Amino acid sequence: MVRFLHTGDWQLGMTRHFLSEEAQARFTAARFEAVARIGRIVAEEKCEFVVVAGDVFETNQVDRRTVRRALEAMAQIPAPVFLLPGNHDPLDAATVFRSSVFTTHCPPNVRVLADGTPVVLRDGVEVVGAPWTSKRPLRDLVAQTFAALDVAPPNTVRIAVAHGALDSLAPDPANPAIIERASAEALLGESKIHYLALGDRHSLTQAGDSKRIYYAGTPEPTSDVEVDPGQVLVVDCSPSECVARSIRVGAWRFLRHEAQLANTSDVNALGDFIRALPAKETTVLKLALVGTLSLSVHGDLEELLDDQRHLFAAILQSSSRSELVVKPSDDDFQNISLSGFASDALAELRALAANVDAAPAAEDALGLLVRLAQRPA
Repeated sequence: MVRFLHTGDWQLGMTRHFLSEEAQARFTAARFEAVARIGRIVAEEKCEFVVVAGDVFETNQVDRRTVRRALEAMAQIPAPVFLLPGNHDPLDAATVFRSSVFTTHCPPNVRVLADGTPVVLRDGVEVVGAPWTSKRPLRDLVAQTFAALDVAPPNTVRIAVAHGALDSLAPDPANPAIIERASAEALLGESKIHYLALGDRHSLTQAGDSKRIYYAGTPEPTSDVEVDPGQVLVVDCSPSECVARSIRVGAWRFLRHEAQLANTSDVNALGDFIRALPAKETTVLKLALVGTLSLSVHGDLEELLDDQRHLFAAILQSSSRSELVVKPSDDDFQNISLSGFASDALAELRALAANVDAAPAAEDALGLLVRLAQRPA
């Protein structure tokens, strides 16, 4: 029996275009802090080693500082760490894993799984990887690499590490690099491998019925579409049985919230929800808003979101204009007192808002004019 930690998709050096400079710095730091938390879990759980199932780095072109910080963080993990090149950081001519900064500063506990040769960790434990050598493999790397293996020696646990999409989960079955789950299950049945640690899918996922094929997911979430991210797996494995337990390490979250808006009460309810959310500084909130609002109520919504954006990592709106429609109503203009040029502009904008082609820009301008006119002097 061996206990190890399965993780993947660290994507150190990742950037998110919707984050401010300050929030991006915190997002970057959180990914390195997750590696530190992995080290603490290894110590607490007495794991013998760590496998990182691909995409250690966001790209092969990550800067020197990112590589140095990554290696320093891994050096603190009190166990061997096996890194698998994935689709973001393949073992090609430009690979980060052969760069001078990586090779010079790589700590002795870190090893890159550069080919399909089993690595003997100790008597009774082997680790073997199926590295990506290009960004677009032309075959199933699991089948290609692990089918060539002999049956594992008696009383030996062989942990296989790979990266990519399983055919049972992938939306693109025409992709030649898709991993065929049936072939992977056959390798397990033949005792060529005893556990398949997968990366690429950011959601924690058990695949198949063998309970020996898992995606650990990303240790820090990156999108609101991920299911149960921010975790690692601690795995107890023998030739006859594997048991995987998830442990949360992530600090960030990507939250999606849908709301139907028609009036001030709906906007107030949305405001109550947003203000009650905890840990705003590490939350990316994506709002799916549908409905029809008057200019005044839409202005209240904009003021709410503008105010709360200062507290969150980011607040995004995923709905298109056709889902959240802004229509001027007579009530919008009853309490507005304008004269001269401003009055003429208001009349012209109201006329333009009735024109289908000009309506979106005119309604935006009307909304701004209403908000300015209602603002206390």
